[in-house]
Amino acid sequence: MSDRAHDEDTHDDGTQHEPTQHDTYDHLISLLDSSSVDHRLIDHEPEGATEAVCALRGHPASEAAKCIVLRVKVDRRTTRHVLAVVPGDRRVDLDAVRALFAARYVGFSEPETAERLARAVPGTVLPFSFDPDLELVADPDVVAQPKLYFNAARLDRSLCISGADYERLAKPRIERIASPATT
Repeated sequence: MSDRAHDEDTHDDGTQHEPTQHDTYDHLISLLDSSSVDHRLIDHEPEGATEAVCALRGHPASEAAKCIVLRVKVDRRTTRHVLAVVPGDRRVDLDAVRALFAARYVGFSEPETAERLARAVPGTVLPFSFDPDLELVADPDVVAQPKLYFNAARLDRSLCISGADYERLAKPRIERIASPATT
């Protein structure tokens, strides 16, 4: 490793930086390659908003995985973090998540917490959890997709895999957590 690369990866006090967005992308690709999963990478203009990136990739929003990091307060002392994955044309049903965890409160995590746990910046969060403190819950309509699209921990590159392969690799808890589909 060059001195410059070392300087970029290490704080002045010698401690290591948190994993970067690039590390998360590499982790994802390594997982896909080692699992022999059919996948397609799609390069596009940098975009993180679901509707806009779906248009760039050329598919309906219902085929996208929308990934939201939630803070779940089970009781006064217990807070859990959940990565909720729903179809791109739907919203996370916070009441369903609250009931699922018998929680007092469910809301969106603070951006810094979400980025740290998801190991990705907003708009690039994967439907995978690589952090033991981030519980993965996916709506059944996500894993039912023949083609599932999501940003690959980068704003300029997306991935397409089958919902079945996603379920096999990510091993999410499958629960009905998406708002009802609108017609």
